[in-house]
Formats: sequence, C-alpha cells, structure tokens
Amino acid sequence: MCDQADIAAADRVKADIAAGRDELVPAEFANRLIAGENPIRVYRALRGLSARDLAEKAEISAPYLSEIESGKKDGSLAAMRRIAHALNVDLDDLV
Repeated sequence: MCDQADIAAADRVKADIAAGRDELVPAEFANRLIAGENPIRVYRALRGLSARDLAEKAEISAPYLSEIESGKKDGSLAAMRRIAHALNVDLDDLV
C-alpha cells in the first residue's frame, strides 16, 4: 500500500524530471549499465554522439576517449569532469 511519503517522493521525482533535473533512462540503456558496460559508452549512445563528437565536445583527444571507454586507461579527474559535462550527467554516473 502507498502512504503519503511514497506519494510525495513520487511527486518529487516527477517534478525533477519535468524541470530537467533528472531524466528517465530507457530500459535498453539501463540494462547495459546494469550489465557492466562502460557508462561513458552507454551515455554517449543514449545522447546519439559518436566517439569523435564526444571527444570534441569534452575537449579531449579521440584516442584518449577510446582508451578510457575500453578500460585501457583511467581518465584523469579533469577529463572525466569534462566528459560528464559533455554528456550532461553527474560525474558519479560515470564511475
């Protein structure tokens, strides 16, 4: 059974989505994240960006982005912040 606290919480989520402070992630992408796929790659696909487009938008090199997405390198904090900003997600969403 729902109580007033549950209803209020649902209303806050709806308001955050309507205001653009949060978003619904389609199941296809949520499942990829749950399966452990690199979150940068998943969010890049969700945003419809090529790797080159994301690298340009984040002002990092395309080879560096590729190494981060493939797990060959950890991105620096500065690079990860730029990627998060370019993807319009929180930094926490990428780790």
